[in-house]
Amino acid sequence: MTSHHELTVNGETYRLPVDPRTTLVDALRERLGLTGTKKGCDRGECGACTVLVDGRRMLSCMMLAVAAENTEITTIEGLAPDGEMHPVQRAFHAHDAFQCGFCTPGQVMSAVACIAEGHTGSPEEIKEWMSGNICRCAAYPQIVAAVTEASVQ
Repeated sequence: MTSHHELTVNGETYRLPVDPRTTLVDALRERLGLTGTKKGCDRGECGACTVLVDGRRMLSCMMLAVAAENTEITTIEGLAPDGEMHPVQRAFHAHDAFQCGFCTPGQVMSAVACIAEGHTGSPEEIKEWMSGNICRCAAYPQIVAAVTEASVQ
């Protein structure tokens, strides 16, 4: 049973036909074409699908699209709407904090939230608060360096 729901994504409101069982990651990727949000494990374990919902990090594979109504969703595409990289994106680039790049959108979104939450007091704190995002290439030292740099900008 498909019904229409309004989602506000990256500042724009969309009225979408979605099945009540559709996850937010699927709605973003399949209905809106926002493929920057990656679908990794599809079980809330890897963090590749991290987006911001009302400024808080959310695993979009664990949230139903219908539950995201009346919220502000920010995806990786929404961090640089004018083509200018977000400070966290610039720091990830400067520190080579990616290898294969699959986890990078989720890592960046989590880093934005980590900084906003004030969890960047030490490398250990950053590691703890970024621990929900897995990097199969093990670029963790570079990720911590990037988050540290972006947090002081």
